[in-house]
Amino acid sequence: MAAAPSAATQRAVTAGPSVHCTSKNAELARKLAGDISKALAGRKSMASLSFYDRPTATKCTFDAGKQYDSASVVKTVILGALLYEKGGTLTGTEDALARKMITVSDNAATTTLWRQLSDLTDPKKPDPVKVQKFLDKAGMRDTVLDKEGNWGLTQVTAADQDKLLRLLSGGDDSVLRAGARSYALGLMRQVQSDQRWGATAGAPADAVIQVKNGWLQRSRNPDVPDFDKGDWKVNSMAVLTGKGYDSGLVVLTENNRVPEGRPTADGMNYGIGTIEAISRAIYRAVHPGAKRYSPSAPAPAAAKPSAQPPVTD
Repeated sequence: MAAAPSAATQRAVTAGPSVHCTSKNAELARKLAGDISKALAGRKSMASLSFYDRPTATKCTFDAGKQYDSASVVKTVILGALLYEKGGTLTGTEDALARKMITVSDNAATTTLWRQLSDLTDPKKPDPVKVQKFLDKAGMRDTVLDKEGNWGLTQVTAADQDKLLRLLSGGDDSVLRAGARSYALGLMRQVQSDQRWGATAGAPADAVIQVKNGWLQRSRNPDVPDFDKGDWKVNSMAVLTGKGYDSGLVVLTENNRVPEGRPTADGMNYGIGTIEAISRAIYRAVHPGAKRYSPSAPAPAAAKPSAQPPVTD
């Protein structure tokens, strides 16, 4: 019996944190670390990422423990919590709300489910205790829920969102059973076309692609920290399955500033550019020669926040 291949590790130094890749394929680890570093070089965005590919036993991270405003990627967490709370069986109303929340990133549906999963002792500050119960079960210990009702300001990390993608795409029934996991991925497959940008860019065109994105511009109100004033938070997460594909990518960004005199959407588009440069670099290395998926640009309406405007702003 042949010995299992040892993991190869490669680090590529960038300003600050380094890209860290491991794989049973030493050359792939080296290439990924270098290519991701090149994709990050010169970008003004602050970015964190976590990537896994099960067939090649590959994992890459960059500053994956840093916390970011979630914007609408928290909707995948809320969906997971709803499915966990209901044992995977939703009512017709819950199904309709969940579909709106994921496939069109509907904020009102999200707020309704957030409140359903909350302690409403103080209705003005719904405490999402049932969402926290799911996070604890899933081992997502660095995700900090906003208990003022501003779900879009939940603090997430690339590492924790990676855990969620692995949970949804894996075979472990200890948190969510197979039917619930399949349901969640099914909704992510149905995300409308102008919201499929980001961590999907450059993916093999014959893969089954599941995605959820989030984008949020903070206001310039006096009570907002100076770093956040006017800043676009742009996040993306995607899972590839089918035909032997089994991978997940999370990229979170902030400091996507709008240059003076430029349209406000420029900040969002800059964040998307950072994410897609990383995504294309990863998929080129892992799947060389594959025909590439090229996502549509977001519709002009997508420049409006995908998370509810925080009441603290």
